[in-house]
Amino acid sequence: MARQERALRTRRLILEAAASVFDECGYERATIGEVVARAGVTRGAVYFHFASKRDLAQGVIEGQFEAEAVPERSCKLQEFVDTGMVVTHLVPIDPLVSAGVRLSVDQGAEGHLGFDAAPGWIARLERLLILAGGRGELLPHVVPADTAGLMTASWVGVQLQSQRFTGRADLAQRVATLYRHLMPSIAVPGVLACLDLAPDRGARVHAEMVAARGAAEADFAAADAPGVTGGAGAPGE
Repeated sequence: MARQERALRTRRLILEAAASVFDECGYERATIGEVVARAGVTRGAVYFHFASKRDLAQGVIEGQFEAEAVPERSCKLQEFVDTGMVVTHLVPIDPLVSAGVRLSVDQGAEGHLGFDAAPGWIARLERLLILAGGRGELLPHVVPADTAGLMTASWVGVQLQSQRFTGRADLAQRVATLYRHLMPSIAVPGVLACLDLAPDRGARVHAEMVAARGAAEADFAAADAPGVTGGAGAPGE
């Protein structure tokens, strides 16, 4: 078990190093040697987990979907908003998310990777919109697949614009503006009035997720501590 945990930590370390290289250099100029240097591991360790640079880039893209989803809400359209806003919050601080965005729009990488992150995000948003429709939160004309695709494409465009003009300093504000323009066209008025579309929404939801994850890890550590048993018997039994 300890060996497996070490392997998982090493894989994550390599992915984060690769993400930083891809984010700074793009796919074409990124090298395995630079990933090895930043990760502080051997070349053999990299190739143990990833057979090629292409596999590394694929791992970075797929790494975006390993994190837990945003907290469930009674309003599924709020979850729809929260998903985009949390990703927005993570772009400047999480190398996997940032590099995944770059690789998805890197024209030089397109032929090498064969896919990008967009289909995964579209599918996740479409599921939330289908649930929202089942709860009566959507206007009658809304087609979940179409809206999910439009939102993903628009988010990428806003991200590129923010990166170009401000180095992503105003990304949360720009994405909040995108939601303020999109949501009135899909949400019924009663739901629209209750949505939190503030620019800091992603930061607040992410803090909630971090706190919940910390509490869960603390509970697990306490349950796994020496002397803690799952039974109801008296000590010594």
